[in-house]
Amino acid sequence: MLYGTSKKQINRITIIAFLSIPLSGFVTDIYLPSFPAMAKALTVSEREIQWTLTIYLLSYGISQLFIGSLLDSIGRYRPKLVALSLLIVSSVLISYTDSVFVICLWRAVQGIAISMLVVATRALFADVYSGDRLKNYLSYFTMVWSCGPILAPFLGGYLEKLFHWQANFYFLAAYAMLLLILELVFGRETIVNIKKVSIRETSEVYKMMLQNMRFMLGIMILGLSYSIVMLFNTTGPFIIEDTFHFTSVTIGYCTLVLGFSWMVGGGIAKKSMSLDFRFRVFLPLLVQLVTIVGLLVLSFFYQNLYIMIGFAFVIHIISGVMFTSFFTNSMLFFPANAGTAGGLMGGLVYIITSVANFFISLGGTVATQRDIAGRYLILSVLLAFVVLSLFRLEEKER
Repeated sequence: MLYGTSKKQINRITIIAFLSIPLSGFVTDIYLPSFPAMAKALTVSEREIQWTLTIYLLSYGISQLFIGSLLDSIGRYRPKLVALSLLIVSSVLISYTDSVFVICLWRAVQGIAISMLVVATRALFADVYSGDRLKNYLSYFTMVWSCGPILAPFLGGYLEKLFHWQANFYFLAAYAMLLLILELVFGRETIVNIKKVSIRETSEVYKMMLQNMRFMLGIMILGLSYSIVMLFNTTGPFIIEDTFHFTSVTIGYCTLVLGFSWMVGGGIAKKSMSLDFRFRVFLPLLVQLVTIVGLLVLSFFYQNLYIMIGFAFVIHIISGVMFTSFFTNSMLFFPANAGTAGGLMGGLVYIITSVANFFISLGGTVATQRDIAGRYLILSVLLAFVVLSLFRLEEKER
């Protein structure tokens, strides 16, 4: 327990932390059903609208590489207050612009703000808890985080239909304002040992982490697992609206279903922790590959929204299993440098996700069920290759 902090205060801090976790998912996903409407309203192409998400993910990823060590040096509490304030301001300003370039700039700011909030919240658990309890909370972390991707697009679809695409960002401002008030009233600093900023020491810590191949391969697995999910999030809205001719509300329902599949995957991973690690990784990977091949073959004969979502549901469950399994393991590698490790891990995951989806987009527009199935297959094969590489490395080290 933190010095001078009661159990009641720690419980409050923990509750606020869990309320903060879904915000990153909301900032990422709430406006995805509005992609087609934004493209029309701003008179830009689909790819330009997708760049607002890519810029955000890159900013989110790159900033985490530096913010982790910074938070180990200055604490968690004040950076969270700054992050929430930036989210409020940027969300309001985005809703008042009609320039996709300006939106990209403010999305970059939001990426930095969310990285501060997420890294601080993730490190908070390592500050306050230890042992099995820490492992338990970290396994819940991804499940609670998945509430954002589950609820955000569903809510965003209705907000866009009832009002306009700007309503998504008004919601983000309101959510951030609520969290800011809670932090000001109940929050406090959780880090016990503040570390002085030292470029040399920080460089040595990063060098140690980057040289740990098991840690790095685990990060690659996290990045590719999340890339599979983000592939649908960036291309699915256009397929649903332009190819299958459904509305933004349908897009919201589809992403709600697929967001729930991610949570199901996290729950399966948590329940199967007592099983052999290789068994609970290899079997899901095999299921994912078979499912994707099945979707691809079927796409040559029949294309339908319900078929695409049904197959994607299984594919995303497996990604949730993989992400939760390797997230818990990776966060426990460097408990003495939780902020730095969490920042490096989170940063590289989003950089990998951005780069993977960028190269996937070079293959042309994803406009059909067959197109998305082919991209799923590429990412899943890469994921399987990295997992095999990790297990071969572990065998050599034994």
